Amino acid sequence: MKILAAINLVLASSMFAQTPSPAPQKHPFTFEDMMKLKRVGAPVPSPDGKWVVFDCEDVDLAANTKTSHLWTVPASGGESRRLNPTPNHEERPRFSPDGKRLIWTSKATDPTQIWMCDFDSNGGSLVGKPHQVTNISTGADGAIWSQDGKNVVFVSAVYPDCADDACNKQRDEQLKKSKVKAKIFSRLFYRHWNAFTEFKRSHLFVVSAEANETGGRSSATPGSSPVRLGPGSQELAPPNQEPRDLTPGDHDVPPFSLGGQDMYAISPDGQEVAYTSNIDEVEATSTNNEIFVVPISGGTPKKISVSPGSDTTPLYSPDGTMIAWRSQARAGFEADKWRLLVQDRQSGKTRDLTEKFDRSVGSFTWFGTSALLLTAEDHGASPIFVALPARPDGPEIIQFKEPGSAEIHADDLVWSKNTLFFTRMSAVAPNEIWKHDDLADEGPIWEQKHPAFEPLTHMNDAVLSQIDMQPLESFTFKGANDEDVQGFMVKPPGFDPKKKYPLKFLLHGGPQGAWGNEWTYRWNAELFAATGNYVVVMINFHGSTGYGQKFTDSISGDWGGKPYVDLMKGLDYVERPTVHRQNREGSAGASYGGYMANWLLGHTNRFKCIVSHDGMFNASRPTAQPRSCGLRTGNSAVHRGKTGCLPEMVTTRVCREFQNADASRARSERLPARCVSRFRFIHDTASAESAVENVVFPGRRPLGAQAAELAALV
Repeated sequence: MKILAAINLVLASSMFAQTPSPAPQKHPFTFEDMMKLKRVGAPVPSPDGKWVVFDCEDVDLAANTKTSHLWTVPASGGESRRLNPTPNHEERPRFSPDGKRLIWTSKATDPTQIWMCDFDSNGGSLVGKPHQVTNISTGADGAIWSQDGKNVVFVSAVYPDCADDACNKQRDEQLKKSKVKAKIFSRLFYRHWNAFTEFKRSHLFVVSAEANETGGRSSATPGSSPVRLGPGSQELAPPNQEPRDLTPGDHDVPPFSLGGQDMYAISPDGQEVAYTSNIDEVEATSTNNEIFVVPISGGTPKKISVSPGSDTTPLYSPDGTMIAWRSQARAGFEADKWRLLVQDRQSGKTRDLTEKFDRSVGSFTWFGTSALLLTAEDHGASPIFVALPARPDGPEIIQFKEPGSAEIHADDLVWSKNTLFFTRMSAVAPNEIWKHDDLADEGPIWEQKHPAFEPLTHMNDAVLSQIDMQPLESFTFKGANDEDVQGFMVKPPGFDPKKKYPLKFLLHGGPQGAWGNEWTYRWNAELFAATGNYVVVMINFHGSTGYGQKFTDSISGDWGGKPYVDLMKGLDYVERPTVHRQNREGSAGASYGGYMANWLLGHTNRFKCIVSHDGMFNASRPTAQPRSCGLRTGNSAVHRGKTGCLPEMVTTRVCREFQNADASRARSERLPARCVSRFRFIHDTASAESAVENVVFPGRRPLGAQAAELAALV
């Protein structure tokens, strides 16, 4: 009996020991969760291949601030740690060619300046005290090194008619002190999104880095003025020379951009700078960005691109014999295919590496001295490809065939020491830095055996491990012209296939854009699904990118045609499994998505709620004043608004009576055939809060974060 009791005791204890501890309970995704996530920037590998430095942005909800800091992680893998533990906003780190120094942009001073510090590759840490490289009154950003380590090139917005920094500083002070706050503009562009240009132009400057050894002083001393280099000068900057304007004139270098790869680069020999600029007389109607080269010592720029469309993001090959850039062939068409061109610097001959590749090139980097690695949108993903120029039948584009590579969303490619570093995101996780080891540039790339992609940073693992997110599900159906159309679905947290859920039908903007397996802080499908337990459906209708240029072009002149057919057929398709309640469907869109939301309002009664964010009724009159809208809302205050109603529209609660007395005018102006209950044109946040209940208003938080209010409307 004692033996039996002992056996029972052992078995009991063994069973107890093997019982796993319960997994931590996950919760639905919230706006507060989203703000806890760190926003990881592009990888910057050290020249010796030991370290990767990156910037990472944190959000402080209580302080209503976003602050970026510098981080480092061993290239072989390991723990990420803060590189420079200061409270200052710091971003865009760049190693010197020898890896002994690091520069970055810092808001330790106002305005932003370039700072520098020595870097210890043995410990992966900064050595000594950081010091300023620039002290220019107009601020400095976007710094890059010359390959000889002698110079740093950066961007600053200056008054084009000012010859030195003293003039720029005086002009800024005069505007600040002036009691007249009105602005008079005599040309377009005068404003980008929500920021006025203040009559300035972005220019490239060069500053010597040779005086900035450990303990040295900045070559731009406090109160000094940058000296503008005149055309024809051939002298390099001595160690203590002040910043010099490489691109004087009344043009932006680089032109306005929403982000992405740098629009300028320095040749490997350090003697030349390639940059992007639009010198057309009327920039507002032109997409004709061109590639220019200029000696780093100064001189007359030389244009090397010939396309009537946009040419941008030049990048020299490591041996300096070639230069690559992205190019669009058609003039004035922002949604044209992005080709990858390569020019021989000696002969001037230019080749299109993507002539047989029916996708638009995203980010790219040199892979050795002749091949290039690139990303391209494809069916809701952004996989990695290799461009091989020297093929018997012409250039060839080959996609990586690693497991799962077709579904990844990659960006910010950097190839260094036979390792590819890149950022990767998905619908359920924001950017992290990933890598692909032992990627040699010799031998047939498609036959090489390599380890799979692996994550290098894990900045958000802890937060994401506590959140219940459902995977992005892809489906395909027959849309307009009986052509294949792709859609995506996200189910709510804790999804129960036996239950039916209300549906949010999201409409992407562009219109040449696309939904896909990517993270976004503005229209986050996971947050839409979690707020109110919704099934979220997104359709990449005709005109979307990632399906070939013919598919993208099909929306031109047909904004309300094939896309609308696709959306209705897509809605039909997802209604077949009946995972949602067909009488509880809402739709929302921004920009072109707002236009389509208005179109849905006038063409179907399938939705209980429609939200138009920055939408418009009439593409031919997008800035019309409220009186020209042709709507009678019963609120005379609406007609006294000082801003155009169309771009500021917020819509709630669909009703089925049309209040426009002039039906023929409604048809001619493409106004909706139905209206909304308590319809308002909102001009400011206070008006929105007082005039409309349960409204999703774009001026407070990301629209996805406010989507909870939709639940009350549907």
